[in-house]
Amino acid sequence: MIETLRALQKTLQLKKLAQFQRRVSFGDLITDRWENAREYGFGEGTSCYDSALVMGEVRVGCHTWIGPGTVLDGTGGLSIGDHCSISTGVQIYSHDTVQRSLTLGKAPIAYSPTKIGSGVYIGPNSVISRGVTIGDGAVVGAMSFVNHDVPAGSKVWGCPARIQT
Repeated sequence: MIETLRALQKTLQLKKLAQFQRRVSFGDLITDRWENAREYGFGEGTSCYDSALVMGEVRVGCHTWIGPGTVLDGTGGLSIGDHCSISTGVQIYSHDTVQRSLTLGKAPIAYSPTKIGSGVYIGPNSVISRGVTIGDGAVVGAMSFVNHDVPAGSKVWGCPARIQT
């Protein structure tokens, strides 16, 4: 059985390499990104790699791309608009355990809804903290830590992310 799976993986990898010049995880080889998104109930034309971790209440609009290795934490509620790009390795949170840890379990886990508008680009490996709202048409640069709201049409990057002019 293992040899059969390995042979299938190798065949699919070679096909993917020839067609798209990329190598992906086994799960991403055997699943369809658009079907994954439909199974989550995401909007029409949205794609979601199998390697994405999706948990809790996550709502995603139409024609949004959710890259490989992303974390979409909807345990406190997460909404993502239409025509967004959620790049590889992006982590979007709607909960944290900071106070719970600092109080040795006396404080509860903190939950706040997180909202990503429409037409938003979030660059690779960025982290969006719980409770943040990113307005329509905003750009978040690669490897940014966003811990405050981002106004519509703004460009932010850095750690912590700051509005760029």
